[in-house]
Amino acid sequence: MKTESPVPIATYGPVPVHLQNRREVVFLVLSGLFLGTLGMLNILGISRFVNIFTWGDVAVTVAVGVLPYPLTFLCTDLISELYGKERANQVVWVGLALNIWVLFIVWLGGVLPGFEALDPITGELARDAAGRLPVFFEIRNLTFGAVTASMLAYLTAQFVDVYLFHFWKELTNGKHLWLRNNGSTLVSQLVDTTAVVLITHFLAGALPIEAGQALWPQLIRFIGYGYVFKLVAALLDTGPFYLCVFWLSDYLGLESPISTPKRPRLGSQGQN
Repeated sequence: MKTESPVPIATYGPVPVHLQNRREVVFLVLSGLFLGTLGMLNILGISRFVNIFTWGDVAVTVAVGVLPYPLTFLCTDLISELYGKERANQVVWVGLALNIWVLFIVWLGGVLPGFEALDPITGELARDAAGRLPVFFEIRNLTFGAVTASMLAYLTAQFVDVYLFHFWKELTNGKHLWLRNNGSTLVSQLVDTTAVVLITHFLAGALPIEAGQALWPQLIRFIGYGYVFKLVAALLDTGPFYLCVFWLSDYLGLESPISTPKRPRLGSQGQN
């Protein structure tokens, strides 16, 4: 017997109030987790690079802002599976608006008058002995570059993720949940990682590039390290994705795509 994917929530007619409430709460939680993570990673950005692991003589390093990023794809995949492509795309657009809002606040905080010391000769912000600007302006400079790169890469990658998720879903007739989860995420994260690294360097000039070494091998390493981390994270989230779909499908009154087919817990058509 063919196992069908749950019908997106938006396609159902009237449903019991308690299920409507559950669906809205779950959507808000997934959307809030997605948007909160997105805002956090853009502020953290490339403020620090961390060593994830060492393989032989090679230290795999990624920007600290990359660490929570795989969670955003898990959230959009869950929204796509449970609520449909349209609502997943809506969340992606809200995420873009959030990025623009972050940029506006960071810009506004820098143009309003403050109480920082000024250089008596140039009249510009005074730097400390190490040549650094006040903390806010260091964060501001990094954030502008990171968020600009992130916005362009984000739009491309998230829409690729949503499109591929539903492409695989239709191709397999709702079966093979692992394929659409991993297949969409792995491709979209390669797009995202490549775009972020290239835009951050060529547009913002914010990557820690060694001047005495060839440029492209360094950029390829940044892309490779970031993608390896996201690849491992995407594979590890397959289990949580299955568990979330299985549990949430039952909790929200939907037919689970990974269990024996049954009617949604919404009663008969006459009872809806």
